[in-house]
Amino acid sequence: MSKAIRIHRTGGPEVMTFEDVAVPAPGPGEVLLRQTAIGVNFIDVYHRTGLYPAALPTVLGLEGAGIVEAVGPDSDGLQPGDRVAYANPPIGAYAERRVIPAHRLVRLPAAITDTQAAGMMLKGMTAQYLLRRTYRVQPGDAILVHAAAGGVGLLLCQWASHLGATVIGTVGSEEKAALAQAHGCHHPILYTRENFAARVREITDGAGVAVVYDSVGQDTFERSLDCLRPLGMMVSFGQSSGKIAPFDTGILAAKGSLFLTRPSLMTYTAKRADLVASAAELFAVVADGTVKVEVSRSYPLDQAAQAHRDLEARLTTGSLVLLPQ
Repeated sequence: MSKAIRIHRTGGPEVMTFEDVAVPAPGPGEVLLRQTAIGVNFIDVYHRTGLYPAALPTVLGLEGAGIVEAVGPDSDGLQPGDRVAYANPPIGAYAERRVIPAHRLVRLPAAITDTQAAGMMLKGMTAQYLLRRTYRVQPGDAILVHAAAGGVGLLLCQWASHLGATVIGTVGSEEKAALAQAHGCHHPILYTRENFAARVREITDGAGVAVVYDSVGQDTFERSLDCLRPLGMMVSFGQSSGKIAPFDTGILAAKGSLFLTRPSLMTYTAKRADLVASAAELFAVVADGTVKVEVSRSYPLDQAAQAHRDLEARLTTGSLVLLPQ
């Protein structure tokens, strides 16, 4: 048996229960993983609330790091004792131990700690595909990052600044503005005090930005379109404030023949080769100090509900991790 956070119905953090779950032996292509650190992400909230449906009952979580304890046949060369990490389905990360497909795991280099890995795999590979594949940021580009002091936001700001972009970011407080600025955001904007679209136009001398990276959704979507230069790209990769309402796509033409995409990490890393390449590029920029992973809070596994409350209340910055006992 293993301890895990499981939900039997959808709802608020109160539906999360800490209970015993059976862990089977690994089958063909699987490994048994003893988890040492587990990432907390907004997609976990979406699964908990039912916004992203999951078969119930289920253990939450898509990201973790740990030690391989046992392997089934054809386990991609993994061996007991290997340090590995992951950030992808199947869900089930909020557990002391779990069985997981071997082809979804990547080996951790010595330079990356387990806690770092659990705080960066999902967010870091998200930053990698956003900056290097969805819109390939070039030196001199002006970009807008919403929630710039959040887990993905801090990584985007650092990495984009390293690539030579002018980074503009929205934040909700002076403290978050200072944090974002310390991580490569050249122009933090307090959205609670300023019209961020007007401020973006001011910063860019009226030109607008090449791309908007928006994980907020409902509250920022329409004004984000007003921040873009002609032929600019709107990247909507999350919806922490709620779903975006249906809209007339003719608006994209009227505002400058804009591009709109709703990408997902799961698509960008669906192929094993893409997963390995994304993780390798992430490990490289973290290992050489280009990108620093900020794990701002850690919680015992049995306090996962509190981690969700803090995340949803926007009381956190950087990454959150759960630590099994």
